[in-house]
Amino acid sequence: MITLEQIQNRLAEAILQSGLKQGELAEKIGVKQSQISCYVHGKKLPALDTLANLCKVLDVDTNYILCQDIK
Repeated sequence: MITLEQIQNRLAEAILQSGLKQGELAEKIGVKQSQISCYVHGKKLPALDTLANLCKVLDVDTNYILCQDIK
């Protein structure tokens, strides 16, 4: 079973790899920096459209973020 912590870790890793600060990422996808922080700290999951935008900006596959490669 996929956990929120796994998704949180993947998202945090992708943000770190992108070199973007949370505020910069938030601006690029049209959300507040506090929302990005909530995603990174596992307080909530992004809505599907927000997740799609995050993945596009971070240049990662949604399957990776959603841990679909874990069996």
